[in-house]
Amino acid sequence: MLALAAAFVFALALLFDLADLSSGSVGVQTLVVLGLLLLALEMAGVGPARRAAWPRRRRR
Repeated sequence: MLALAAAFVFALALLFDLADLSSGSVGVQTLVVLGLLLLALEMAGVGPARRAAWPRRRRR
């Protein structure tokens, strides 16, 4: 989930950069740093737990 948020922030940073926009203290560099922080949190395992992709079988 955090990786999707990071992708959105990076896309927003790209649009800001292409349009040469900055909103006060929030510029392209701030958005890039925020995106990197979100990716680092995702890689560290912070956020909702993921379920295993394979079904677990009960032992008999």
